[in-house]
Amino acid sequence: MTNPNLHNTLMSRGLKLSHLRMMSAFADTAHIGQAAHALGITQPAASRLLAEVEKICGYAVHIRSGRGVELTEVGHALAARAARVLMELRDTAHEVDAFGKGSFGQVAIGAVTAPALDIVLPAVREARFAYPNIQIDVAVAPSDFLFGQLLDGKMDFIIARIPAGADASAVAAQEVASEPVELVVRRSHPLAQKPNLTMDDLTEFDWVLPSRGIPLADAVFARFAQLGYPPPSQRLTTSSFLLTLALLQQSNAIAPLSSAVAAQFAGDGDSALVRLKTDLGIAVLPFSILTRREGAMPFAARNVLDIVHGFLARENSA
Repeated sequence: MTNPNLHNTLMSRGLKLSHLRMMSAFADTAHIGQAAHALGITQPAASRLLAEVEKICGYAVHIRSGRGVELTEVGHALAARAARVLMELRDTAHEVDAFGKGSFGQVAIGAVTAPALDIVLPAVREARFAYPNIQIDVAVAPSDFLFGQLLDGKMDFIIARIPAGADASAVAAQEVASEPVELVVRRSHPLAQKPNLTMDDLTEFDWVLPSRGIPLADAVFARFAQLGYPPPSQRLTTSSFLLTLALLQQSNAIAPLSSAVAAQFAGDGDSALVRLKTDLGIAVLPFSILTRREGAMPFAARNVLDIVHGFLARENSA
């Protein structure tokens, strides 16, 4: 049953920024005392803010449980909205500063591994010269994590894929490119210098892959099935790039890596890793530049995104 009080706006019933800050801090800390400390107020004042929020909403936003005090479903929903409102206000402050003092501020970018190396890294180098007062934070992670961070307002834009089951209508997507894959091994691997490799050669060794559901793993499994082979043997499943590199150097495992990553870490005669002389035709689904449809992108982020677009345009025309 709908609460009739919700027909009025929360703001008209007294919801203030202090309430939003409290909800966001409580969601982050899961502890009233720690939330109070983060906000620089006393614990009784924090408890009073929560009580005021419940009176304004007409619903409980927190409950006591065996694990202490927790947010209710209503509380979680309000806290998520509060975090977005506070992020928008911080972005507004950055944009006012950008207009008042020139182009400066903070930009948060996310990318999966290949475009992080091929696109974000050169674009950031260019942005450092064009906008020296803009601080750029880059996160390299799987698409599902980055997508959630983008929708939560913690990323300005990402270069990734829309995860299966995610709300694609919440973002604007500009497809960039598919991701070709190469096979990488250590330099002393028995297959490192062998020509004319066959599938039987490749299936004699363990493969290092992320778990099913990750685009790279799904692309490998699909290609093996197309070629009439069962999935490769795996003694280790990991999405950690550093762990994959370490395992390659210490064993005869085979790892499928994007061509951009393979070129960086197995690209010259001094490298401890090499690319196998074969092409199985594995390609991961295309990645895209993703931005939130809701909310205005900060001025500094738009400048950096323009540099990314310019870089891609030059690469495509080369």
